[in-house]
Amino acid sequence: MTLQHPADRGGVGRGKFERFAESVSTVTSSPAFFVFCLALVSFTVAVHIAGIATEWLLLAGDSMTAVTLLLLALLKNSELRAERAIQRKLDATAAALLEAQEGEPGKAHENLRNVIRMEEEI
Repeated sequence: MTLQHPADRGGVGRGKFERFAESVSTVTSSPAFFVFCLALVSFTVAVHIAGIATEWLLLAGDSMTAVTLLLLALLKNSELRAERAIQRKLDATAAALLEAQEGEPGKAHENLRNVIRMEEEI
């Protein structure tokens, strides 16, 4: 387990968690997942209104908490990857512009080419 920023972990490709987070992000942004969340909230409200046994109240509350925490972790991972990718692109663009202004295309232009497709790596 690593505590580094997702963009700083190195390697050519993404790790298992990054691929999993990307897949789950795609699913959670779908209308089907919204319907699932709506059903979960409706179930929780219905259990409270109906005054069903405490075990069902706990199940409903624990389900909501688990889904919330998992989505929070996945959202933060996605946010960090996107943030770092944008920052690296901005840095590369600024360096390439400085090189172009000085009239000497070099390493910054190569770095700019490399970060343009960075989403595939992170």
